[in-house]
Amino acid sequence: MRRGRLHRALVAALVLFGAGTAAGTAPAWASASSPAGAPAASASRAEDASLSPGLLRAMRRDLGLTALRARARLAAERAAAAQEPKAREAAGAANGGSWFDARTQRLTVAVTRDASASAVRAVRATGALVRTVAHSARQLDAAKSRLDRLSAPQGVSGWHVDPAAGAVVVDVVRDRRSDNDVERFLSRARAAGPVAVHQVAAAARTYAAGTVGGDPYYTGNVRCSIGFSVYGGFVTAGHCGQPGAGVSGWDHSYIGTFQGSSFPDNDYAWVSVGSGWWTVPVVLGWGTVPDQLVRGSAEAPVGASVCRSGSTTHWHCGTVLARDETVNYSQGAVHQLTKTSVCAEPGDSGGSFISGDQAQGVTSGGWGNCSSGGETWFQPVNEILGRYGLTLHTA
Repeated sequence: MRRGRLHRALVAALVLFGAGTAAGTAPAWASASSPAGAPAASASRAEDASLSPGLLRAMRRDLGLTALRARARLAAERAAAAQEPKAREAAGAANGGSWFDARTQRLTVAVTRDASASAVRAVRATGALVRTVAHSARQLDAAKSRLDRLSAPQGVSGWHVDPAAGAVVVDVVRDRRSDNDVERFLSRARAAGPVAVHQVAAAARTYAAGTVGGDPYYTGNVRCSIGFSVYGGFVTAGHCGQPGAGVSGWDHSYIGTFQGSSFPDNDYAWVSVGSGWWTVPVVLGWGTVPDQLVRGSAEAPVGASVCRSGSTTHWHCGTVLARDETVNYSQGAVHQLTKTSVCAEPGDSGGSFISGDQAQGVTSGGWGNCSSGGETWFQPVNEILGRYGLTLHTA
């Protein structure tokens, strides 16, 4: 953040708060935990208090939830996020994946038919529902890895493991479905393992933009959004800049330099900050919701609600649709992205995805827009932190 622009900075993003970019928040499922020994009711009241009217309005607009239903869903998602690692461990080798079911408001865990009775009981003991499936998570991950080694045509948008479908779902652009190269790819994909084909309206694209003004950061003639503050700088999308590239802020004053960047294959980068700018653990609410504090980076389960903040379209919410998806951009495939139903547009690249007060990732790309809808992928933030040895700046 820059002196003299404290308020603007919160709005703009800068580094300070994880800034510049934007980050929106959604589910408070990962609210800060209560102190040891504190009554559960106190933690519940604190979490409920963090649900601002603005956040509830955003969830009503984007998810169609009343305030009462939004509060209930966020509470259920908090419970599911805590149950997921325990249920996965309980399932052991029979684990077939898991997801949050919005209809039942419960975590559902898939187990293979050969799961022992004791394993099934252990999974249910965590509070999760159990579904029997044909393939284990390990088998589906292996099939996806085989697809990752194939060269995909532009008519194939991406692919990911869908535990609920028990298959690797391949997204194909609707008007390219009958192309010969798409058919050849699908034939090879089916030979690699269980595959289901899903048609999408358009191919995925990255969301960098030319400089058109607004808050955000700039590198050359490209405008992107800040993701999250880390000690020493911020993380963002790799397609926004190369190592050594200089970065300027909302007022075009110098912020810092890209210290690391990877795209394609990955889509992440980090920028060091100096010259009067500093970092704070906040993501911008853009007036739709209050600016959100970042308290950690616990991963939201598939099916959970999530929100995004970016310098073009500001704050929008949706749900997590899939993890570990390979997205076939025109510049090359990017692996291990998380797919969401949240919209985005050019200039939102690099911006924050947040669930409650938990950082999720930085905006990579997608298809559609925030007028007609679409889907957007993010690069998980924990992978970025691990790759560069960074520490998330938290409140």
